[in-house]
Amino acid sequence: MTPDDYCQNKATRSGSSFYYAFLFLPPERRRAITALYAFCREVDDVVDEILESSVARMKLVWWRNQVELLYQGKAEHPVMQALAPHIHAFGLQEDQFYAIIEGMEMDLDRNRYENWESLRRYCWHVAGVVGELSAAIFGYSQPETRTYAVNLGLAFQMTNIIRDVGDDARRGRIYLPLDELEHHGVTEQELFEATHSDRFEALMQAQTERARTLYRDAMRALPEADRRAQRPGLMMAAIYNTLLEEIVDERWRVLDQRISLTPIRKFWLAWKVWVGGGRSLVRRLSK
Repeated sequence: MTPDDYCQNKATRSGSSFYYAFLFLPPERRRAITALYAFCREVDDVVDEILESSVARMKLVWWRNQVELLYQGKAEHPVMQALAPHIHAFGLQEDQFYAIIEGMEMDLDRNRYENWESLRRYCWHVAGVVGELSAAIFGYSQPETRTYAVNLGLAFQMTNIIRDVGDDARRGRIYLPLDELEHHGVTEQELFEATHSDRFEALMQAQTERARTLYRDAMRALPEADRRAQRPGLMMAAIYNTLLEEIVDERWRVLDQRISLTPIRKFWLAWKVWVGGGRSLVRRLSK
């Protein structure tokens, strides 16, 4: 199995919405974004699958060393070997990979966030940086596109947080600002016990509006000159935003179930953006 095959298998098995955007890219960019996605999956799995935190920390240190070796031209792991041809071709920065790993380390250090400022910092590490790296691989000419990419990554992460409130609570994790729980009168115990209420809906409405604002800020920042190149990101935006609105339609019934889109629907949403250039999506989400 080649390094590219390893990364492709990692992406295919995940069933992620990102995979549908990868399908439309030319070969070199597709291999690069698939390798980046595989890297993110590898370091995320360290936190999700290794129960002993000290072992997980050691593994993340190992991944930091793998990044260092990558930029020394000595890539060892298949994911890093797959990334190697692309780091200079697309201007992927070493510190960006370290920032992603730092986000994983944050999951080992804490499972609560006092306010949006602290949660936003976490979201930047695990998603905003990934947005920047992805935008570089897709290609852009205007500096404003980096702002678009960061905000879009944050919007995706907030959508994931909203979708996964119940799953995270069952793992003892709360990725909602604690001061906002208090403001809406929702206790941690209610999340752990999957207690749906009007108060919970009000809390989730606030998180939804935050996500919508991030989508809007992203679309408003995207220069028209880079819209065509950034279509893969817009394809993912169509999928994630549709998921968000589906959750709203279900009245945020996320404490005891996982709301998702079917693969065929994801592909259809991605295809519509590809053939339409994302113009209607950008207009709609910019409002």
